[in-house]
Amino acid sequence: MPSVLDRSALEQSPLADLHLLANELGVDDFRRLRKPDLVDAILARQGGEEPAVEEEAAPAVEETPAVATEDEDAPKRSRRGRRGGRGRRRDEDEGGAPAEPAAEPAASDERSVEGVVELLANGSGFLRLAAEPTDDDVYISAAQVKRCELVAGDRVTGPVRPARRSERFPSLIRVDTINGRPAEEVAEGTRYDDLPVAWPSERFELDTSDPALAAISSAAAFGKGSRVVIAGPSRSGKSVALRRLAAALAGRSGLEVSAVLTGVRPEEVADFPVAVGAALTFAAAIDAQVQAVEQAVELGRRVAARGGDAVVLIDSLEYLPASAARRALAAGRNLADGGSLTVIATAPAPIGGETAVVVLGSSPDDTLRPSGEASGTLRAELLRAPEPVAAPKPARKRAAAKPKAAAAKKPAAAKKAAAAKTAAAKKPAAAKTAAAKKPAATKKPAAAAKKTAAAAAKKPAAAKKPAATTKRKPAAKRSAS
Repeated sequence: MPSVLDRSALEQSPLADLHLLANELGVDDFRRLRKPDLVDAILARQGGEEPAVEEEAAPAVEETPAVATEDEDAPKRSRRGRRGGRGRRRDEDEGGAPAEPAAEPAASDERSVEGVVELLANGSGFLRLAAEPTDDDVYISAAQVKRCELVAGDRVTGPVRPARRSERFPSLIRVDTINGRPAEEVAEGTRYDDLPVAWPSERFELDTSDPALAAISSAAAFGKGSRVVIAGPSRSGKSVALRRLAAALAGRSGLEVSAVLTGVRPEEVADFPVAVGAALTFAAAIDAQVQAVEQAVELGRRVAARGGDAVVLIDSLEYLPASAARRALAAGRNLADGGSLTVIATAPAPIGGETAVVVLGSSPDDTLRPSGEASGTLRAELLRAPEPVAAPKPARKRAAAKPKAAAAKKPAAAKKAAAAKTAAAKKPAAAKTAAAKKPAATKKPAAAAKKTAAAAAKKPAAAKKPAATTKRKPAAKRSAS
């Protein structure tokens, strides 16, 4: 398998770096070799072959008797030399051979291992072969971590050399594969700054039951790939807001959350809700604070470049130079069809280039008070809420609780239904009594009809009276005549 290092890269490297690399690979007498011979030796060593330069360097070791002859020819010189000279001379006088250095393991003795990378604060790391740290874990130098852009959690394979006398752990000779892909493909991929970028589109939903998170969410929404600055004067609650955000984001799956504290009080380090990669108080040098922030951001860049989602929390950018603060903030971005790096930092004022700004006002009662006018988010309409996962659970509980309430009300409803049935049973009797009374009511019109008939029968007699009077008139006339 081809190596990550090629000849052109080695030739352009300074001699000090080549010496460091040769020491890691176990090249003999590398300090006596010229740069071209040293490059050949490193290439041969990492390729699993013994370098041909070592055969040329062997006579240089065998020519040491010339130096010894020089010492023998100069007995008048003071014997104040380096330690051990007198002992070596005695051994030679007694016929004993000088002690030879421990032989390096042959290429055939190299064994290949596979493990998970765990990084240390100084830039180096270990290749953990098991779930728990053991003495069989393999040491990874800081140069290999930087050259191969290793991040915590990477699965790496490569050959290992045994530990030397002054070493406790075996060392990784080279990195062959990273997460199942050849190391040169991963290391020589597209630069992070050259990857296509898109606006943040996946919003971080915060717990609105927390007043602090609800205030931040209403003031400025942000999501994966956002560059967020929480600004405000002293005692406005910037650090409190960042801690609340860290606690809310730490438990999310698929999200690697890290924090770096610079220029903080010593008491603020112990109770931070997530693992702190670096914690420097306000007494630390500015260069040390800048280096701690850049290391944390660099790890986040590697995670995003490989398709993961990372969040870096920085408290605070107040004591960093303006250029360093802008570099740290500018690393946050949402990679198109890839991962994302979200940078959330605190500062006395906005830095510039943010996608979301939360400006807090001074609050004597420790209540977060974001300014609605100064806070805001660029292209907030693009931030879509993620699919609800935990929201339907309370609704299901309420739906399950409703039948219980209905079941509790059933006896009362049953009583009402029974009363309605009783009333319905009584209705026919009432109808019968009403029907029995109705015939009497119907007889009234018959009696009235008889009365009207009798009255009608009497009317003709009354009508005959005028006729009787008319007949009597002639009689009267007759009597008068």
